[in-house]
Amino acid sequence: MKRLTLRAGPADAGERIDRFIAAKGGVSRGVARRALETGGVFLDGRRCKVASRGLHPGQEVVVNLEEGGRAAPAPAALDRARLIFADEHLVAVDKPPGVPAQPTLTSDQGTLPELVAALVGSPVTIVHRLDLDTSGVTVLARTREAAAALSAAFRDGTPEKTYLALCARAPVPRDGRIDAPLGKDPARPGRRAVRPDGEPAATRYATLRQGPSGCALVEARPETGRTHQIRVHLAHLGAPLLGDARYGGPRQLGEIAVPRFMLHAARLTLAHPVTETALVLEAPTPADFLAIAAALVPG
Repeated sequence: MKRLTLRAGPADAGERIDRFIAAKGGVSRGVARRALETGGVFLDGRRCKVASRGLHPGQEVVVNLEEGGRAAPAPAALDRARLIFADEHLVAVDKPPGVPAQPTLTSDQGTLPELVAALVGSPVTIVHRLDLDTSGVTVLARTREAAAALSAAFRDGTPEKTYLALCARAPVPRDGRIDAPLGKDPARPGRRAVRPDGEPAATRYATLRQGPSGCALVEARPETGRTHQIRVHLAHLGAPLLGDARYGGPRQLGEIAVPRFMLHAARLTLAHPVTETALVLEAPTPADFLAIAAALVPG
């Protein structure tokens, strides 16, 4: 991944960001647009995907570009054991925690589509995203037709998703369905919150077991796909994820350090985008999750 850091000057006032990147970065406008579309452009530290966004003098534009030619190092492939399903239309993998779904401002490591492409030997398109720290089942398309069909399915909410979460406490009530709209938190940039004017969001959940420390293993089945949905909904029920400091989850319990927030996409059921047969895709619970669960929520 090649990174450009550009700053708008007085002469760039009002210039479209795609034209600015092309002119100042020495790349074609098509390359600039591709970087915008894939989430690789940050304007003053915030991701920007709008090619027509006008600039103001002094603004910083950071651009992550895919390098071409022999000088570009190929991203390391995922372990083949992480391949859950593959045919000519789609690929499903067990995403490791810490691998980004798209370029980030602070990381130069390979994105999940790059790593999966290296694994299967062909380009892929991500059609739904897990947060950086979340592990588990992720589906990517290998054709335009599959990408369109899968993207539409996830927008409509037809795939059935099942997550495992380790929480600081059991939710109240312990089992049920939370129907609470979510939107941006005006007091805390980059965070989401339950808001009456937010987008509709609903999650079914069940407490599977609770340990002596009060920590709980919870199954969550989101009916919608809002940003940070499970994390915010469980925190709203008094059960923030272990390791999720953004939403009130502890990162240390006694001598036990929690390296990330403990959320795993365990199962995904969806219709194949071409054959329409039902696919049930499952990812094993990762070692770090199992170790913390054994220490805090034995059973």
